[in-house]
Amino acid sequence: MNNNFIFDTIIIGGGPAGLFCAAKINGEKDIDENSGKKILILEKKKLCGRKLLITGTGQCNITNTEEIKKFPAHYGGNGNFLKPSFSSFSNTDLISYFQNRGLPLVTDKNGKIFPESKKAADVLDLLIRECEKGGVRINTDDTVIRTEYLNNKLPGDPGLSGENISEEGCSDRTFVIHTENNRYECRNLVVATGGMTYPATGSAGDGYRFAKGFGHTVISPSPALAAVYTRNSELSELSGISFEDVKVSLFRDNNKISEQSGDLLITHKGFSGPCVLHLSRHIVPGDHLRISFISGKNPEIFRQEITAEIEGNSTKMIRKVLSEFGLPDRFVRKYLDISEISEDLTCAHLNKKMRNRIISGLLGYEVRVDSLSGLNEAMVTKGGVDLKEINRKTMESKIISGLYFIGEVLDIDGDTGGYNLQAAFSTAFAAARAVSSKKIG
Repeated sequence: MNNNFIFDTIIIGGGPAGLFCAAKINGEKDIDENSGKKILILEKKKLCGRKLLITGTGQCNITNTEEIKKFPAHYGGNGNFLKPSFSSFSNTDLISYFQNRGLPLVTDKNGKIFPESKKAADVLDLLIRECEKGGVRINTDDTVIRTEYLNNKLPGDPGLSGENISEEGCSDRTFVIHTENNRYECRNLVVATGGMTYPATGSAGDGYRFAKGFGHTVISPSPALAAVYTRNSELSELSGISFEDVKVSLFRDNNKISEQSGDLLITHKGFSGPCVLHLSRHIVPGDHLRISFISGKNPEIFRQEITAEIEGNSTKMIRKVLSEFGLPDRFVRKYLDISEISEDLTCAHLNKKMRNRIISGLLGYEVRVDSLSGLNEAMVTKGGVDLKEINRKTMESKIISGLYFIGEVLDIDGDTGGYNLQAAFSTAFAAARAVSSKKIG
């Protein structure tokens, strides 16, 4: 027979959003087991924060130094939903939170903020310590199988002990959570299960199933911040070569859909890097990408400069000219081979047709997208719980009182650079503040 437990608030998911929300509900003071709100985290894995440990290749880019008012632009078309959360808990608030608790932070040249140790485990350890300080109970290896909402009295003791209770008596709790071995009741339920990417870490889309069970709409999930795969890529042997500050344009049926500038990485299957990852939320298989490999230059200025360089250096090999424009030598050699131009050809022997072919290709190298990296490789999930059904100030459901959704389970996907973790922490703070304002009992 399953054990039965009662809590004031239950949080499903022990990732950064769930841990931070739990830690903030009882405030900043030490809470013993007989005071404060009784909070439980249910985590399906044996350890919390499995996905957090691999963020930023294990270095954990927690946020960005950019002005918080500019953050919403980094979430596709859904950034405005986050404005109240960012206003209540900004990037500077998050930085202070960690620093004030003894975790030194560092900022890289792109404004990304990391723990000084560059160890995600240090961030996770701090969050767990704060939960312990706040009297939060964490049950790991306790998978939620089914959730229920009952708007009538539930069986159980009216107390908040979190201990075993009998089936006699009643309580005003309205949520029932079933795991393999236990049955839980609570007044407030927070779903912080993450998305569907890296399912081995526990983000397997469970939250979408719970949301649908409560009557919520779920926008179809798909990979975001995903690499692009191209069939029979001519550049695959150049895997590992990167370019800074280039422009990639997305076309569909010869219509320009979107454009992104940033760093680009050639992979053995296609392309990755921030500019492609940020663009991926708009890409579907069959689209075309036009890549300008020329870093930060206006196309017309580049045309003029390289034309002048070629015409003014008749004895110089074209390979040398291209390398002087900041293009990696391995790339230049391969690019000339693809263009059917000898790398040893001098500028004097480069006719106008050849020159135009080189310039046009460097400014608009076109590839067809075969597919995007799947859920096992994409960084975050696009889609999730429909934001129209969530109170953006509190993260509370507009359908069921006392039900909250935070973090990646929502239809929010941000750019790389700390934007997704900031959204997780800010939405968690909003829900924690809403829950903590409710009376106990």
